[in-house]
Amino acid sequence: MDELNTETKKAEPDPASKIIGLTGGIGSGKTTVAKFIENCGFPVYYSDERAKAIVNENDSLKQRIKDLLGSDSYDEKGLYNRKFVGEKVFNNDELLGQLNEIIHPAVREDFEQWVAQQTKYLIFKETALLFELKLHLQCYKSLLVTAEDNIRIKRVMDRDGKTYREVESVMNNQMSEKDKIKMADFVIYNNTNLEDLQEDTEKIIFEIE
Repeated sequence: MDELNTETKKAEPDPASKIIGLTGGIGSGKTTVAKFIENCGFPVYYSDERAKAIVNENDSLKQRIKDLLGSDSYDEKGLYNRKFVGEKVFNNDELLGQLNEIIHPAVREDFEQWVAQQTKYLIFKETALLFELKLHLQCYKSLLVTAEDNIRIKRVMDRDGKTYREVESVMNNQMSEKDKIKMADFVIYNNTNLEDLQEDTEKIIFEIE
């Protein structure tokens, strides 16, 4: 993992720029860490946010999603119906895989265009599915943000108004934290407060060579 693969090198105009994969499960604090990274002067590509935008911007992609999941995949205003789509693919790995095969190539192309515009020696790719999709193999290093399960559940309950069981169900459908920790090059444990989280983030990113 010390060198980028051929496909990633093609996307990088500056060989000194290294792509760091940033990931974390629901309620881990991944987005907060990403903001700390930006505050340190390093650019972050928000894969999940870009995916949300792309499914509304790309007409060809929209039609393919409708063909796969039905016209209700988009509401009367033509906007992606996340609730409907989520219910369709939840606990249906085959359907989810087909949806990912539509969305992820478009996000990858968008990311490559973003990479071509960057000049910093470290650039970060934020994505919830870094290990699940084996995207870490295209990165120089991987950084995982994690926390104890009960802490993550409470954060999401407070943030989204979901029940304990609802959050737990989502977590159970994600890769286990133990497996992610084994695969990650760097791990940030977000169990305490924002000050510690910021300090740990800065310590790690400035250690990356």
